[in-house]
Amino acid sequence: MTAGSESVLELLPMVFADPGEALARARELLRAAPPPLHASVAHQVIGIWQRDFGDLRLALRHLRRARDLAARAGSAEREADVLATLGVALVHAGRTRQGLAAFDQGVARGTGHTRARVLYRRAYVWWVLGRHREALEDVRRAVPVLRQADDVIWTARALTLRATVHLALGAGLRADADFTAAQALWDTTGQEHDKADAVESRGLAAFRQGDIPAALRLLDEAEERYAKLGTPTFMLNIRRCEVLMAAGLAPEALAEADGAIAELDRLGGQSTRKAELLLVAARAARLAEDPRTAIARAAQAVRLFAGQRRAWWETHARLVLIEARAATGRRSGRLVADAAEVARRLAAFGSPAAPEASLLAGRIALALGRPEEAERHLAVASRSRAGGPPLARVTGWAAQALRARAAGSDRGVLEACRRGLDVLDDHRMTLGASELRARATAQGAELAALAQQAALASGEPRRLLAWSERWRATVLSAPPTRPPADPALLSGLTAFREIAARAEQARQDGHPVPALEREQRRLEREIRSRTLHLRGDAPGGGVRFDAGRLLRRLGDTRLVELAVVDGRVHVLLCGQGRVRRFAAGRLAEAVIEAEHVQAGLRRLAHPGAAARLPLVEAAGRRLEELLLGPAARHLGAGPLVVVPPGSLHRVPWALLPSLRERVVSVSPSASSWLRARETRPPRGGRQVLVRGPGLATGGAEVPELAGRYGAPTVLEGDAAHVSAVLRELDGAGLAHLAAHGAFRADSPLFSSLTMADGPLIVHDFERLARSPYRIILSCCDTARFASVGADELLGLVTALLPLGTAGVVACSAPVNDEAVVPLMLALHKGLGAGLSLAEALRDARAALPGDATHQATGWAFSAFGAA
Repeated sequence: MTAGSESVLELLPMVFADPGEALARARELLRAAPPPLHASVAHQVIGIWQRDFGDLRLALRHLRRARDLAARAGSAEREADVLATLGVALVHAGRTRQGLAAFDQGVARGTGHTRARVLYRRAYVWWVLGRHREALEDVRRAVPVLRQADDVIWTARALTLRATVHLALGAGLRADADFTAAQALWDTTGQEHDKADAVESRGLAAFRQGDIPAALRLLDEAEERYAKLGTPTFMLNIRRCEVLMAAGLAPEALAEADGAIAELDRLGGQSTRKAELLLVAARAARLAEDPRTAIARAAQAVRLFAGQRRAWWETHARLVLIEARAATGRRSGRLVADAAEVARRLAAFGSPAAPEASLLAGRIALALGRPEEAERHLAVASRSRAGGPPLARVTGWAAQALRARAAGSDRGVLEACRRGLDVLDDHRMTLGASELRARATAQGAELAALAQQAALASGEPRRLLAWSERWRATVLSAPPTRPPADPALLSGLTAFREIAARAEQARQDGHPVPALEREQRRLEREIRSRTLHLRGDAPGGGVRFDAGRLLRRLGDTRLVELAVVDGRVHVLLCGQGRVRRFAAGRLAEAVIEAEHVQAGLRRLAHPGAAARLPLVEAAGRRLEELLLGPAARHLGAGPLVVVPPGSLHRVPWALLPSLRERVVSVSPSASSWLRARETRPPRGGRQVLVRGPGLATGGAEVPELAGRYGAPTVLEGDAAHVSAVLRELDGAGLAHLAAHGAFRADSPLFSSLTMADGPLIVHDFERLARSPYRIILSCCDTARFASVGADELLGLVTALLPLGTAGVVACSAPVNDEAVVPLMLALHKGLGAGLSLAEALRDARAALPGDATHQATGWAFSAFGAA
């Protein structure tokens, strides 16, 4: 090579350091009519750019031209290098046979250092095809030669690839060593795109090791690096979708995968990437309980992988296809055989997904009444409980629980469920974000259901209570990880609040707000992303539930926990030193009836709807029969705590006839009630009264309450801004917040109360060192929750309970603002007399006028906790 040739060859590493600049220089070089050797390099650079970031058809055109020019120049080494690049492009285009043939020619034409680079790229193709052992063989041959040549860039690439292959084979420690060595090499180069790829690969490694917060943080960092280079990120999309699914965020993963597929089609990009995106979209749809979409995506992925001769990938797609078909209720011997064959092939590939396929085959065989066949498959799947990532071990324990149930061993079922849920507890507590902790419980839903079925069959109500508590509202069993004093997060929260306030003002003024709404959504994504990066403080799932301790602490109080087993409500009545069980109605019917009640309360919030009152009361009677059944006659006369499943937390319990004149409080779990019961009020007992803007009554109760309490802290007008409100709420004894509430079903941790400078959101409350001992939220929708995971709740109230709040009064429906004022004044009168929140709320309802609007207002409010 001449000196001029050396300078032209510098364009090749530049395409991964500064892709845009490399593309521009290559095009400029071609305009100068260079000799064949130099033109070959320029066309190869353009081909690489188009292959990875643009139109694959154009990439093939340029790379074939580069190959022909290299041959005309008489450079075997140049020709071998281009053949390797062409081989990668052909495989990505789905022309696997042609691509492998190009590699064979490249290996034959190249020597020494050049051949090592060709072998590295063929190893990459083997990885794309799912042929991991061939990939390891080629990359192991390449690494020593590249190191001997002191080729830092290509050695780092080869080590990164080898680590990725190790991950696919489940060899996490080897992968970690290679990633670490590659990172040290990348730090000495200016290869910005390769550096971004290395960060992305470290994110994948963190995910494979079960560290979801680190994986999300690293993938977000990689995305920022790619964005600076202006390059698409389809492989990153795939990896982030995998992490999102493991975090319980399957709908988001599906949306991201489908968006990436649309963008890839627009660009005319790689067929191989499209197939991989279709596979991840199919998995996400299945986890999002959308089996029809899963079937459509998986079937398309199977066809593409088969045409690309990618057997490893095709087999994984077939697994998702069978899972989705089973989720639609299809059961057949053929489906068992298909799942078993997929399991066999995955095991032969060394895939960590093999136990999932064996578990699936076993499940279907059990449903068909084939216990011997099921035992064969479940025994294989159960081996994964011994080691590996947390979710793989959970798969193994689920298989073991099913084996025990088939063998008629309730004890074996409960032991397997306990061990599996313990694994998930440890995994869940590595997550710092309360949202991720809540959604991660979905992975244990099957184990929890199996345990509840076994506990019910045992005929021991106390055992059923313990297992109902084992996986209910677990997020509330331990305080969340406090967000760090992160300047970027605090800045994002401030910016979000300002934009949200501007958008709301513009809406009130009748102005269009699409630009403000886009910016608000962007800031929401940024805030949420930073909170999802939080790591948990310690392993373990918090204090274990003890039924004896609960019964001792109840005293004269009765606790009713509603357990749902196979769709039926079972009432567990706790008190007087024992637990009794009563069978009630079907959960699905109760949920429908609760929605009817909510619709009725919404109408009664407006004058002139009094004719609806008898209908709402009748619905309350039906709800009582469905939810309490015969237990309603055994509740006694003392205070009552109701612990409903997540799907029933919007029930206005005071509407039920047997509960109307009782002291009733609601708790997400018995454990949460115990925690609240044992929470001590802070010294001093400061009172804080907050009046937000835009209330129909102007928060009329606040001035009168200020006079009653003597010298409370009152924040209103411009003084009621978020930072001041948070400062005063921290450690207060009692807080009354009269402010508009907004529940966000799509993103419950952005549910808010409106302050002078914008929304006070759940993420803000999570920054408190200690939330107020008692909180009264006097406006609409403050007691609404999103039910996620196995049986978790996300919303304003559930954010406060683990932070030191022992009692909350909040509203589950829209209410009449004017009717709220006398209710609140009467409520505070009871608190001043030394009553608990639940006692004061009962008396406040009784003190209201008897018209329909005031009655509906009283029913809409509930007391949560134990203060």
